[in-house]
Amino acid sequence: MSDLADIEQLVRTRVRSLRSTFGWSLDDLAERSNLSASTISRIENGKRSISLDVLVALAGALQVDMDALLDVRRDDDVVIRPVPTTQPHRTTWLLSRPTGNTFAMKMRLEPVARRSEPRVHPGHDWFFVLEGRVMLVLGDREIVVETGEAAEFGTMTPHAFWAIDEPAEVIMVFDRDGQRAHVHTDHD
Repeated sequence: MSDLADIEQLVRTRVRSLRSTFGWSLDDLAERSNLSASTISRIENGKRSISLDVLVALAGALQVDMDALLDVRRDDDVVIRPVPTTQPHRTTWLLSRPTGNTFAMKMRLEPVARRSEPRVHPGHDWFFVLEGRVMLVLGDREIVVETGEAAEFGTMTPHAFWAIDEPAEVIMVFDRDGQRAHVHTDHD
């Protein structure tokens, strides 16, 4: 889909659908976006072109980023084929597209002889232990996270984690700040 008219129609449909999903009237969206209800109606009905300033206002009011409104990838592009990346003591598979704001990753952790040094970074982390046991150091606490358990924490608290006794596999979800910390470093 590359034709401008097709893209505009897609955006119109998404705006109308999101507004309906929230249960908002045109007036509700107008109040949230600082646009008039008639402008929004004309946009949804194809009687007004969509300018960048209007798109920004609508995206903000609908609580989505502009990428969500403008995404024109084909529907058959839904399967992600993770590729393993190996670093000392861990292998990672990115399970989500690198263009989003939230990232999912599978990580296989190998036991280590020396503990990782706790560190901080902006963001928020969540992980679920698929297999094995993980030691999570969070500030001055040491927490064992078992198979089938999850941990969630703010990452401005010094933290580190590693496998205990045998390899462990986890699924992690984190924001863009966490992505920079977990994908682009060689330690935890």
